[in-house]
Amino acid sequence: MSDPKMDGFDRRRFLRSAGVVGAGIALVGCTSNEPATAVEDETAGGTSDEAAGGASEQSGPPVTIGFTAPAADHGWIAAITANAQAEADKYDDLTFNATEGTNDVNQQISQVQAFIDQGVDVLTILPFDGSALTNIAIQAMEAGIPVVNIDRIFDTPRAYRTWIGGDNYGMGVSAGDYIARRLEEEGISDPVIIEVAGIDSLPLTQDRSQGFADSLKANNLSVTDRQAAEFTVESGQEVMTNLLQANQQIDAVWNHDDDQGIGVLAAIDQSGRGDEFFMVGGAGALSAMEAIQAGDTPLEATVLYNPSMSASAVSLARLLGQQRGMTDLVENEIPASLTTYAAVVTADNVDQYMEFGFA
Repeated sequence: MSDPKMDGFDRRRFLRSAGVVGAGIALVGCTSNEPATAVEDETAGGTSDEAAGGASEQSGPPVTIGFTAPAADHGWIAAITANAQAEADKYDDLTFNATEGTNDVNQQISQVQAFIDQGVDVLTILPFDGSALTNIAIQAMEAGIPVVNIDRIFDTPRAYRTWIGGDNYGMGVSAGDYIARRLEEEGISDPVIIEVAGIDSLPLTQDRSQGFADSLKANNLSVTDRQAAEFTVESGQEVMTNLLQANQQIDAVWNHDDDQGIGVLAAIDQSGRGDEFFMVGGAGALSAMEAIQAGDTPLEATVLYNPSMSASAVSLARLLGQQRGMTDLVENEIPASLTTYAAVVTADNVDQYMEFGFA
């Protein structure tokens, strides 16, 4: 998700880790709106019977994985770190060395250098700043240590063996498609559509907004009013208060992040206009899923950006260290890039996703 505050959301609940590739994860290009089937692994050349027997759970050659991520001072990063550790704990053939999270770029570079000096088998890195850590990641790759790059991407594919991360553009598309469909169902023409964005300077926010705009344009719609918040409850409340004052009529709201959405909903509640429009959130926080399930707020849906990706990164790193592939792929090698799918969670399917919500 990706900023110092960027991906930092005030969430504390640990998200249950998924399988080799977590729930909702698909190869780049997935177009289904259904949650993807978890992918299992098997040794290269193994049989489908072995895969069905859970080859990924079977012990293999010992592997040491180094893990580094930003400081867990925000909920999304906290969930990233917790999920990675929980996934590592599943395997008796895996030694998992996790550093203390840091938002100091130089310290994170030093952590990666220490892992290189130790000769770990694989590195899993969610960089505080992808550009700043690109060179040290290249050094790891040149030293023969595969790097699994999580979410905040390095400047060049030379810096990683595999990238796994979220789909910010896809989040905007999914939110726009849902809003367009709901407005059509209600027979609303020329609707007032409000967008509460994240931090505008961040590429992730720009991607989300572009996806949203492109989806609405394809449905002959457009954003009426848009303001950026800062991924915090306080900023969400302030921005939504301003938008409510500026727009006497609103039909739909897309809020980029469920944490700032707590503030957005507070502003709506204070305004007394909660029955006037519906709202779509982003990321998949537990609080959002609980609100969707309860059905007592304007929040009807949220679009996933799941920190389960770190659990999948650890599983992929283990397979790389053991020179194993993935079941259901013809290729013997781990793919170079995987993108989590921005599934839409609504009252109809929230029970399927509730366990993956994070607080």
